[in-house]
Amino acid sequence: MKMKKFTAILLAAAMATAVTGCASSAAPADGGSAAEPDTVAEAAESASEAAGGVELTVTTTFAGEDTNAQNYKDAVAAWEAETGNKVSDTSATSDETFKTRVITDFEVGSEPDVLFFFNGADANDFVNAGKVVSIDEIRSAYPEYASNMNDDLIAASPADGVKYAVPVNGYWEAMFVNTKVLDEAGVAMPGADYTWDQFIADCGKIKEAGYTPIAAALGNIPHYWWEFCIYNQQTPDEHLNIPGSATDATGTQWVDGLNDIKDLYDKGFFPENTLSATDDETFAMFTDDKAAFLLDGSWKVGGIVGACQSDPDDPSTIDAERVGHFDVTYFPSKGNRKATDLVGGLSMGYYITTKAWEDPDKQAAAVSFVEHMTSDEVVPLFAQHTASALKNAPAVDESQFNALQVKAMDMMSGVTSLTGAVQDLFNGDCRVPTFDGMPDIVEGNVSAADAVQEGIDIYQETLE
Repeated sequence: MKMKKFTAILLAAAMATAVTGCASSAAPADGGSAAEPDTVAEAAESASEAAGGVELTVTTTFAGEDTNAQNYKDAVAAWEAETGNKVSDTSATSDETFKTRVITDFEVGSEPDVLFFFNGADANDFVNAGKVVSIDEIRSAYPEYASNMNDDLIAASPADGVKYAVPVNGYWEAMFVNTKVLDEAGVAMPGADYTWDQFIADCGKIKEAGYTPIAAALGNIPHYWWEFCIYNQQTPDEHLNIPGSATDATGTQWVDGLNDIKDLYDKGFFPENTLSATDDETFAMFTDDKAAFLLDGSWKVGGIVGACQSDPDDPSTIDAERVGHFDVTYFPSKGNRKATDLVGGLSMGYYITTKAWEDPDKQAAAVSFVEHMTSDEVVPLFAQHTASALKNAPAVDESQFNALQVKAMDMMSGVTSLTGAVQDLFNGDCRVPTFDGMPDIVEGNVSAADAVQEGIDIYQETLE
């Protein structure tokens, strides 16, 4: 990946909506007003021709409260109208249950024709089983397939190093800030050179002022702290390494990272009920001006903005003064990692399954559908002001966005690297000892080293 080119794209497309999205309207490529449905219809006209009368089964994560759910429905309807084909939609909100359902569908032979899914280790089972078709193989018959994408930004499968999924939008993870709480505690807004020592000192001031420094439910969602505290022991080049044992170089980094979380817990910087609270409860502490810092993904922008609206579903009801109390910055640095080195990337994309590819009635329709959903006209509707792999990234008209979105764009303009989440490679049962076991680790019932080793042992069993 060429970082200079990647940073240029991020400048034009700075904020991800990978899971739950942000605003409900998007700035089109020309930077004008929010796109109307006929923009999607125009995109359908440029999709590959496909014979009408074909029904494709399609599964995505554009469902539930994902604000791209309506964009997805509009885009599908436009493709159906243009081609005469139909989509049988089996989309669902992304969670572990959804992932399990998708994997099971492949195992029993009931996989969809087209799948929008993760391109990391979660897809290894059906990639290894030859159940999806590579982009290169598709291009052998359809040379223009995904030709509007920057191939350098299309992620390869960790299973075999081959590219299968055509991406739409990406994500980043960073630290949201309640500046009202910071002001009350006499703490300055952190910047690009924010260090771990400064963070510890600021958390102490915030606690002394009567506020909770960190909004996090360690007994429910410790994922983000697990990721960044480990990353803080490393460099971007090292972060995606999986340790061979808890005592090798990488294993020691993982142990040290988990011990930093324990240190924060021992200092009382998390909510008093952090081991029993839900993520929703600690998020409410943050938006209700009771906590200062929230480590989360770009998709959380939508939730923060929604909390500042009298009607969460109506952006016109936003309380501009209240949303102005929120900002987003870089996770404090420690060691060789720069604060501006973030976790993020293009973690999902559209797969065409082997079942559809080998069906003469469905092959062209499946290619047409993916080309439409990943076209220059449609991707900006989903990515909005986010990272994408488009060669021609859309221009951004800041007047179309609220204050927090603009602050996120400013923050992303200073990013020096985006590295994927190592937890996506170290997934499933491997994470149980350190994810589900986080309460025992921070309370000292289980050592970080033992928990890390247990996870590594489970991981190595999956390689056998």
